[in-house]
Amino acid sequence: MIEWDLPRPHTLSMVVENDSIDRMGHANNAAYVQWMEKVAWDHTETLGLGWETYSRLNRGFVARHTELEYLSPAFAGDKLLLGTWIVQNDFRISMTRRYQILRESDGVTLVRGHTRWVCVAVDSGKPRRMPPEFVEGYAVTVKDEP
Repeated sequence: MIEWDLPRPHTLSMVVENDSIDRMGHANNAAYVQWMEKVAWDHTETLGLGWETYSRLNRGFVARHTELEYLSPAFAGDKLLLGTWIVQNDFRISMTRRYQILRESDGVTLVRGHTRWVCVAVDSGKPRRMPPEFVEGYAVTVKDEP
């Protein structure tokens, strides 16, 4: 049974590929960061804020701070469910996403994490205020529990 930490996640399914496996025989720690970015970007596109919109607005988000808690390993061929929530948005310059990665076969949570994202100008990389499209589109999906 799948038990999400918070209600109504945006989810994405994937299979662990051999190129994500390290010398220890399980998914490399860096792969989880890539998977978190993958589900965040999938959510962003679902919100109608894909790369075309980022380019048109000359705004985008870059990761400022990421923390992960590795709880259990993933192996080649494992089917995973990636979940994300927007848990904080100051509607000026930053927002925070939480993530949970589970193994589909047994529902075990493999990783929990969060990233603080900062709005920047695409052409310069300098922090910039969120445009109205970001304020509306990146609304908090669920309040973070303490």
